[in-house]
Amino acid sequence: MADFSKESCPSVKNILLLDSEGKRVAVKYFSDDWATNASKLAYEKSVFTKTLKTNARTEAEISLFDGYIVVYKFVHDLHFFVTAGDDENELILASVLNGFCDSVGLLLRGDVEKRTALENLDLILLCIDEIIDGGIILETDANSIAGKVATNAIDGSVPFSEQTITQALATAREHFARSLLK
Repeated sequence: MADFSKESCPSVKNILLLDSEGKRVAVKYFSDDWATNASKLAYEKSVFTKTLKTNARTEAEISLFDGYIVVYKFVHDLHFFVTAGDDENELILASVLNGFCDSVGLLLRGDVEKRTALENLDLILLCIDEIIDGGIILETDANSIAGKVATNAIDGSVPFSEQTITQALATAREHFARSLLK
């Protein structure tokens, strides 16, 4: 039997979801490289500032920053980041980032904005937990991630088929309310 260790698996140092001003929406650190909250906030601000002028809207961008590989992508007013050590595979990190972005898009029904993300923060944090555990990459397929999160988020007393109808009615209600406000 092969001897597998944590060092042989691709790993992630942190996963960040920041708003258009560089403030936290959802973050999770899997490494002690940033021991204090102040050092985490300083890292988030510096990586946000460095990547702010780039155009990472259509596909993921890769950058080397302070000895870490940072893969990032911007969707509307949200900035998605995945950080790993400089010895990790950039393609694997890009697939983690795309899985995160796409699964958040599926869970938020295409309305990937700060307001909606904050309203559904529980789903986003569950999404991060489904993708990465203790820094080890578990899943990168957006459909699989969103399916697991949606299954976990459903109240046990409501059948799944009724839940989808409720979600459809909630979406219609949201669109109707938006059209009235315009």
